[in-house]
Amino acid sequence: QVQLVESGGGLVQAGGSLRLSCAASGGTFSSYVMGWLRQAPGKEREFVARISWSGGDTYAADSVKGRFTIHRVNAKNTVYLQMNSLKPEDTAVYYCAAKRTRELAAFADPGLYDYWGQGTQVTISS
Repeated sequence: QVQLVESGGGLVQAGGSLRLSCAASGGTFSSYVMGWLRQAPGKEREFVARISWSGGDTYAADSVKGRFTIHRVNAKNTVYLQMNSLKPEDTAVYYCAAKRTRELAAFADPGLYDYWGQGTQVTISS
């Protein structure tokens, strides 16, 4: 059983930056693909970005490409989401998620993930 705890959310102005962190425990971190997903009020949960078990392969949604970067430090059991050039439409609860696999695929479907954190609120003011 993997436990995931997100941190780093907050309120920033449009154009600003935030870095989210997700600390994992209770499993072999390097056995998991890690993802970031988000859910805005009244909307379905959507994929943001994911990173392979080694960190060597990343994939991001078109809406955040060029602005958000995902990376991981396996020695620290932590995955990060660096968010730059933030827009009001990025406002959402951001979730860290884990899928036990070493395969390479998009994993853009939220239903594919096995474990989830509690979420952290990100609010972007215009």
